[in-house]
Amino acid sequence: MKKLAAILAGFVACQHVGFMVVEMFLWEHEVGRAMFNTTAEFAAETAFMAQNQGLYNGFLAAGLIWSLIAAKRDVRIFFLLCVIVAGVFGAITVSPTIFVVQAIPALLALSLTLLKR
Repeated sequence: MKKLAAILAGFVACQHVGFMVVEMFLWEHEVGRAMFNTTAEFAAETAFMAQNQGLYNGFLAAGLIWSLIAAKRDVRIFFLLCVIVAGVFGAITVSPTIFVVQAIPALLALSLTLLKR
């Protein structure tokens, strides 16, 4: 159970590294536009906001990676809760898909992290 909790937290961290890359570097590229279903015009107008959001996703990934390397359960719990809150907020304000993609994996990782003790 402990190993599975770490694997799931690692998966969530990898997701957020991916989000960071797309939002910071590929937002105006075909890949970013297809992923978020945006037009070239919209992507150009919102690139600075996407880069900022990408930076925050990078911080979430860094925190989760730190929690895994340092074996800090409390740090892992904190960053997984941050991801869950972001996923719930995104689902309410943007698309329910965000809950499925972002919050559910974090909820699973958090559940296993809390159970492993």
